[in-house]
Amino acid sequence: MECSWKTVLLLVCASLGVQYTAIRTLRDSLSGPCQGTYRCQTRHHRDSRWRALCDDSWMPVESPRKHILLFATTRSGSSFTGQLLNQHPGIFYVFEPLYHVQQAFTNSSSRLRRTLDRRALLGAYRDLLLNLYTCDLHFMENYIRPEPRDHVTSSYFRRSSSHALCSPPVCSEGGDVAASDLPDETWCPKKCGALNLTLASMSCLSREHVAIKTVRVPEVGDLRTLTEDPRLDLKIIHLVRDPRAVLASRMMAFSDQFRAWKIWNATGRQPRYVDLTQITSTCKDMAASAETGLQRPAWLRGRYLLVRYEDLAFNPKDKATEIYRFVGLEMEDRVRLWIAKNTNSNGSSPSEWNYRYSTTRDSRATAESWRLRLGFDIVRTVQNLCNDTLALLGYKQVHSAAELRNLSHSLVEHRTFQPVTW
Repeated sequence: MECSWKTVLLLVCASLGVQYTAIRTLRDSLSGPCQGTYRCQTRHHRDSRWRALCDDSWMPVESPRKHILLFATTRSGSSFTGQLLNQHPGIFYVFEPLYHVQQAFTNSSSRLRRTLDRRALLGAYRDLLLNLYTCDLHFMENYIRPEPRDHVTSSYFRRSSSHALCSPPVCSEGGDVAASDLPDETWCPKKCGALNLTLASMSCLSREHVAIKTVRVPEVGDLRTLTEDPRLDLKIIHLVRDPRAVLASRMMAFSDQFRAWKIWNATGRQPRYVDLTQITSTCKDMAASAETGLQRPAWLRGRYLLVRYEDLAFNPKDKATEIYRFVGLEMEDRVRLWIAKNTNSNGSSPSEWNYRYSTTRDSRATAESWRLRLGFDIVRTVQNLCNDTLALLGYKQVHSAAELRNLSHSLVEHRTFQPVTW
């Protein structure tokens, strides 16, 4: 009997050892290049592109990597909000990488476009996001046009919106200039030259976390496979904004696309050819995503935070703190300093205001400034189209031009949207 229980004990220990080895092997195979304690023992070590990146001097700190997605719609304040993440020295921030996927699909032949449905495009989006979160920026070469040569490109969209892509090792000139008060958009395109995607991947691996901002995924439900992927610890920040403000901002930023709306706004008469579908689909997607997140499905457990841009504009420090608490990071002094310098810019120059993606502004003043720019007839139309969305997100409707222009009465209801936690 004594021999028997010893045998059983040895068998149990052996079984546990086999399981432990299997788990280690599985985690290694699922990890991104050079991540974790396994260094370069995966297939990536045999890839010449990655061999140089697997030097110990560039290994990230051995702590759980945060994968953050700023999920928004066009002209909802996402460029401003994304900078709250970009300022953190431990975050590798990527601005709108899905732009390249969209452009590659759009520029395909008409015959190919007819064969591509929404599912195929979303699949390409998810594949790129996954590769970026594991720091394989070479994967973007499938979509960047013209195709990079030797992993170097001059066609990367909005590189200057990422500190990491304007700093060493990606940009040798970035060390001294980045410390100045000049925004990256001013000097990065001139000083840094073409983007080396291998060096960008190296920079990504050297930072503890990855944050990506996108306005091209329609609904949060389209991200479910990423939230369930064992390789990621995905946190989704869903940024929303009053649809009336979104429309006003789009009319200013994209004049050609919204020419009919501008004529309507100037004359007070609705043109027959004005396209209402874009704002309708924006409201539909915004509401569907918010409803999904607030219903707390299991696959979004602890992974979803709803943030109204207006709340961030009115109380930037408090909302930024909430965002950082949600993603599980400390808010660095560099982030606080950026907030102080970029949310009360009454003296901004005209060039800053006219810049389409400017993040320097008096945030409180701009939050509801759309009320002085949109005619009441347009506002009433948007309210009719987006009635459910406005109610869900806590935006009050107006019933007269006088009520619209009365900025002493806010149209943003006091609401608390709790993150999905259990």
